Parts: sequence; C-alpha cells; structure tokens
Amino acid sequence: MKKAKALILFSGGLDSILAVKILQKQKIKVFALSFKSYFFDSNQAEKAAKKLGIKLRVVDFSKEHLKMVKRPKYGYGKAMNPCLDCHILMLKQAKKIMEQGKFDFVATGEVLGERPMSQNRRALELVVKESSLKGYLLRPLSAKLLKETIAEKKGWLKREKLLNISGRSRKKQIALAKRFKIKRYPTPAGGCLLTDLEFGKRLKELFQKYPKCDGNDIEFLKYGRHFWPFGKLRVKIIVGRDEEENKKIKRLVQKKDILIEMKNYPGPMTLIRNYGRSKKVPKRTLEKAKSLTQYYSTKARDKKDVEFK
Repeated sequence: MKKAKALILFSGGLDSILAVKILQKQKIKVFALSFKSYFFDSNQAEKAAKKLGIKLRVVDFSKEHLKMVKRPKYGYGKAMNPCLDCHILMLKQAKKIMEQGKFDFVATGEVLGERPMSQNRRALELVVKESSLKGYLLRPLSAKLLKETIAEKKGWLKREKLLNISGRSRKKQIALAKRFKIKRYPTPAGGCLLTDLEFGKRLKELFQKYPKCDGNDIEFLKYGRHFWPFGKLRVKIIVGRDEEENKKIKRLVQKKDILIEMKNYPGPMTLIRNYGRSKKVPKRTLEKAKSLTQYYSTKARDKKDVEFK
C-alpha cells in the first residue's frame, strides 16, 4: 500500500489534533497548515504541532482575508464572522499548496453538525465544491457519514478505521482524546475576533464609515474605547484604557493622526484619526478628544488646571 502524504488544515484545537492522530494511525504522513490574519493568529496551532512532532506551515493571508471579510459571498454569522467564506478561502490556499507540495489529499478536523451554520451537510458539500477539492478533502472524524474520498477508494487508508462522529456533543472526542493519551487541549471557544459580538460592532461601524480600511485600522479596533462623536463626520477618537494600551496605540500611530496626552496628570493616550475628505480636524473634535482624555483619568476628571501636550 502506498504511503500517502496528507496536508491537514490545523487549528491546534482538539478536533484537528484527533484528525492528525487518526491519520497517523493509518501510517499517513501528516503535514499541518495553519493561517493567520488580522483577526486570528497561529499560536495555538504552533504549540500543538510542536507537541505532536509534526511539521507546520503558517500562511499569513491577512490582506486577502480582510478583502473577503468586507464582502463575504455567503454572509456573516451572529457577529461579523463569515465562517463559510473563511473556510473556503483557506481550502483554496490548501489546494494550491497540496499541488505544489505533491500531497495526496487535504484533511480537516471538521465534524458533521458540530456547528449548525458552517458544518451542516450542505455547508460541508458547498465548501468542497467552492474549493475545487472534490474527492480530495477528507474529514476523518465524520468520514463514514460523508462521501467516499479518493484516498479511501485508492486504499491509502481504510474507511472502516475512520469515524462517524456527528452533532454538537463532544463526548466522543473527549473519550478519543483519553484513548490517544491527549491530556491537554484548548477549549473549543476559538480565537477568532470575528465571532466576538462587541468587536463585530466596531468592525461593522468601521466598514460603514470607511470601507477602504486596512490592517492598521483593524489593529486599532483591538484596543481602547472608540468614539465617532459627530455623526456623519468621519473622524474617530480612540482612548487608551491603561498603560499597555497607550503603548500599543502609540506604536500604531500614522503620519496624519493626532495624539493627545495630558501634561500634568497621568491618564490615557488619545488618538484622533480622520477618515473624511477634509484634511483638517475640526476644533470641536479636538475639544471632545481632550474632554474624553480628562474624563477617563481618575486623577484629572474634576480638575480645572489640566494642561495638554
């Protein structure tokens, strides 16, 4: 029997770890693939791959991913999470790498029905079609419930040794983890900011106000308190919450931004970013930014002698 090579989409979560173990049990040589963007990183995947002793390739597709997030073909979930489009984008990249690296097939840790919107049967079939991986995409945890793949037909692995897990319960995965002696694994909450409702509100507002936003604009959404104080005026005020956020805001400052700090009291760093056509920031915006800076300083809030740099 041929010793096949599999490229697995690897998040470092329990499902993808189990998928690796199942493939390795059938003597498949497994290589991991993870992605990072403005909304999630590959830290969890890197740690898990190291523990498993498998090679990991990390692809930064931030710009391409942001372009998709702005206009997803299949829409968003509860927040601003276009999970179907995101998965399709990843698998399209995986297909290219599969062909370049002469891998025999692509695998994922997906479980049929585990996520009602993005892992129902229709969604799984749609992802296969859109990524052009028909026959070459194996989901080891639910394979017995899905169409037979080329890897199975050619005998690179045995279908009877694959699994038939479905649904949202994770009891079978946890039991399987014990069998494989996997003691530590991340919770299934995930690390994608796009699933966070509050972050989603900020992102949606930014898309509405300034559709041409880039990675730097997205990074700012992760820190501080955000204000669009004057309706149609596309000027944003960001107020740091603590010293650490002040440092991060300062690192992200661009040439046309305005920074506001108090001279004689400790407090937040405040940034003004103008997304409007006019180059000049209105005086009322400057005064509002100063007012917010003072308000969010417990020592300066009610003082009359506050000076600004």
